[in-house]
Amino acid sequence: MWELTIKGGPLMILIIMCSVIAVAVVLERIIYLYRAKINTEEFMESIVETLRRNKINEAIDRCNVMPGPIARILKSGILKHDRSRMEIKDAIEDAGIHEVPLLEKNLGVLATIAHVSPLLGLLGTVTGMVRAFQVIEQKAVAFMPVNPGDLAGGIWEALITTVAGLAVAIPTYVAYNFLVSKVDGFVLEMEKSATDLVNILGKKREENEI
Repeated sequence: MWELTIKGGPLMILIIMCSVIAVAVVLERIIYLYRAKINTEEFMESIVETLRRNKINEAIDRCNVMPGPIARILKSGILKHDRSRMEIKDAIEDAGIHEVPLLEKNLGVLATIAHVSPLLGLLGTVTGMVRAFQVIEQKAVAFMPVNPGDLAGGIWEALITTVAGLAVAIPTYVAYNFLVSKVDGFVLEMEKSATDLVNILGKKREENEI
């Protein structure tokens, strides 16, 4: 591996750095999303049942002990349980504005690496070919025959950087799309739970007014 890295030239260092960053981001995001994942349906049923018994503090406590963004946005709505439907909705939306960026954190880094890595490989291909043609020019000026071995360094650099760039970009792009789909699933669950909570609290307030 070290020999291939040396033959690939200085751009291989950048490509390897991209791969290390990509792996670190993917692992961090997978761990974060795994810890944030909850059984939304079961949790919502417990919250709804608690609210129906007018146990507001108990519902807030349930949100406090439950990890993840869904519990936090529900808590923001429950804290406004005695307000109008619009105020409850606004509180939940404000909480969602803060939670979504946490779910999407560092995904832009993965997208950048997925796009930049092949370009670095292409740049390595160009620089490798330039090296090969420089050797040809030097040999031609000196009226010396060009051997395949003279061009091997430039060709190695051209091929290895291309392979390395694609080898980093392809799994990074797959991981990026996988994580985006997971985040989208979280956002959908957050929206559904928020809507259900607004309807429940709004209906409860209307019943109390009657």
